[in-house]
Amino acid sequence: MDVFEKLVKDGGPIGQHMDRAHGYFAFPKLEGELGPRMNFRGKEMIVWSLNNYLGLVNHPTVRKIDTEAAAKYGMGNPMGARMMSGNTDKHDALEKVISQFVNREDTMLLNFGYQGIMSCIDALVNRRDVIVYDAEAHACIVDGTRLHMGHRYAFKHNDIQDCEKQLQRAKELAAKNGGGILVITEGVFGMDGEQGILKEIVALKRKYEFRLLIDDAHGFGYMGPTGAGADEAQGCQDGVDLYFSTFVKSMGSIGAFISGPKNVLKYLRYNTRSQIFAKSLPLMIVEGMLTRMEMVKTMPELREKLWHNVHRLQNGLRERGFDIGSTNSPVTPVFMKGDIPEATEMVMDLRENYRIFCSIVVYPVIPKGDIIYRLIPTASHSDEDIDLTLKAFEETKKKLDMGDYKAADIPDMAEKTFK
Repeated sequence: MDVFEKLVKDGGPIGQHMDRAHGYFAFPKLEGELGPRMNFRGKEMIVWSLNNYLGLVNHPTVRKIDTEAAAKYGMGNPMGARMMSGNTDKHDALEKVISQFVNREDTMLLNFGYQGIMSCIDALVNRRDVIVYDAEAHACIVDGTRLHMGHRYAFKHNDIQDCEKQLQRAKELAAKNGGGILVITEGVFGMDGEQGILKEIVALKRKYEFRLLIDDAHGFGYMGPTGAGADEAQGCQDGVDLYFSTFVKSMGSIGAFISGPKNVLKYLRYNTRSQIFAKSLPLMIVEGMLTRMEMVKTMPELREKLWHNVHRLQNGLRERGFDIGSTNSPVTPVFMKGDIPEATEMVMDLRENYRIFCSIVVYPVIPKGDIIYRLIPTASHSDEDIDLTLKAFEETKKKLDMGDYKAADIPDMAEKTFK
């Protein structure tokens, strides 16, 4: 069989509806200035799909420094990987600022979050070691564990009893192999909004020997008293050995970092393949990040406005009888029941008639019959944005319960150029 033949016949679990969904339900094009109000197919929408938690993307100070840095350096400076020719004092300075902010000895910048954490996991363990990780960890963590040539055990999401059970298995195997144990979880889970059970996992160090790596992409910048992340919020920074996060959410930029003990970071600098064999983070991004870090440290009002909006939205949904699970972060999932055609019909109604744009999650990402509408409140949203959204969800939920969105198939909203 031609290797391409199966790809044409089967679009994959997510791509099976691409011919009807592309450009609307999948790969939509939001236009205009990034923020809580943007245009979609010619209509202004209240947007709840951007991880711009602190509203930094279009903050005047951020726009100014990004413009100045782009004019000063361009996209190409520096050229080459940091190990070869792409290292600068600015890169070192940003690493020091981040280390101090997250209370770690050292930090290494990463070009991209997804490939960065995959490569770090690959560098940290060998075939004798065992990985224990949360079953609902982000795809980048799952892909990182797939690179591991040794054993790996997943524990039930945020289930400390099952985590300990898997640690017991890992302990036996690691002892037999002469290896160690690396536990991986998230600070804030981006789908359900729950914080990882960091404090509980750290407490297991009294009984088991392991190292803990957390991915705090959704917590860095706003969680905790200073915004240093979920481990700061839970008071267990000392027990988290390696702290990873990205610049693409709260920071409104690109790139990522990993922080931890200096001796471990020295090793990672010389053994993380995605950084050794890839171009250095551009200086325009590094300089922009230095300004962003200063803003996060000196402007607590950004976090205060975010949490005001989070509480207004989440309390409003709960008061109206919506199930938003156990979220204890800004990530706001709205759980409903219905099939894929119903879910897409409701999304269309929200967008076309209520001008509300939010992300939808259906099977096969979650079980059949479940629908999740994921809303991300930010510091940029207004009370009016929230109140209009609450009204829209209240009205569309009634329609869903009454069967108004029943349909045989998802509506064909794909861009004509895609077919």
